[in-house]
Amino acid sequence: MDIHRGLNDLPEFREAIVTSGTFDGVHLGHKKLLSRIKELCQSSGGETILLTFWPHPRMVLNKNRESLHLLTTLEERIELLNDEGIDHLVIVPFTKEFSETGSIDFIERILVKNLKTKTLVIGYNHRFGKNREGSFEELKEHSSQFGFEVHEISKEEVDHIAVSSTKIRNALLGSKIKEANSLLGRPYSFSGHVSRGRSIGKEIGFPTANIDGFGDHKLVPGSGVYAVEVIHEGIRYQGMMNIGHRPTFEDEGLKVEVHIFEFQKDIYGEKLKIEVIDHLREEQKFNDLGELKSQLEIDRNQAIKILNSSHDQ
Repeated sequence: MDIHRGLNDLPEFREAIVTSGTFDGVHLGHKKLLSRIKELCQSSGGETILLTFWPHPRMVLNKNRESLHLLTTLEERIELLNDEGIDHLVIVPFTKEFSETGSIDFIERILVKNLKTKTLVIGYNHRFGKNREGSFEELKEHSSQFGFEVHEISKEEVDHIAVSSTKIRNALLGSKIKEANSLLGRPYSFSGHVSRGRSIGKEIGFPTANIDGFGDHKLVPGSGVYAVEVIHEGIRYQGMMNIGHRPTFEDEGLKVEVHIFEFQKDIYGEKLKIEVIDHLREEQKFNDLGELKSQLEIDRNQAIKILNSSHDQ
C-alpha cells in the first residue's frame, strides 16, 4: 500500500476506485466498503484508493476534544488498512480551514481534480463537506456531470446490531468486550510501554507490567479485570489485565497493569501490544493482600480457561 500524506504530488491514478471516511477502528462495516472497492477493481483493472483524514475531525472541531476516544491511532489504522490490501492511502491533514470546504468544492477539487475518481463507494448515511452537508443524493446528482459512478453500501450488521465506531466505543467503555470484538471482527488492542510501579504484585506472586504511553485519545476499556493476550517482540503470551484505580491501595489515578502468565523477563521500557479478549469481573477493594492473592488465583484460572477456549473456536 502506497501512503500519500496530503493532496499535493499525487500520482496519476488508473481508473481510481475511491472510498472516503475516518475509518476509526477499521471494523466490519469498513471492511464491507473495502471489499466492494476491491471487487470493482478486479473487474475494471483500476486502483483502489482510501481517502482519510488526520487528525480526526472531532479532535479539531469539538470543544470537548479531551473526552474524545479513538479506537485506533493513525499508525494502527495504517497497519490495519495495509492488511486489507488497498493500493493507495491518501491522508488529508484535517484543519479548521479544511473543515470549511463545501460539498460541491469537495467533489470538484478533491474527488475529481486530485483523485481523478472514476468510481466512488460510500457507506450507509455517509456525510461530507462543511457541516456534513454533502450526501449520497448530492453525489448521485452530480456524478454524471463530473464523470464518475457512485455506489452506496448498506449498513453492516452483526447479530442484528448495526456496526459503527460509536457503538464499539460505547461497548468497550462499558466493558462489553465480546460485543465490541464481534463488531470489530478481531480483538480490540492497544500498545504501550512498560513503566515501573510499586512492585506490590510481585510480593504476592503476581508481578505486573504497568502500561502507559498508548496515546492521549486512544480508548482504554472501562475499569475491571480482563483476560488478555500480550504480544512482546512478536511472541504471544496469555495474561490478565486490571484497569482502574486500585482501591485496595492508595489511589494513584487510573492504572493499566498486565500480569503475563509464565513470563520472567525484565521488560521495563519495552513495548507491549495488548489484545483484550474478555471481561472477567469488576474492580473491587480487598481487606488485605492475602484476600487479593486468593482472588487473583481465581482470575488467572478463569482467564486461562477463556483464552484456551477462544483458540478452539
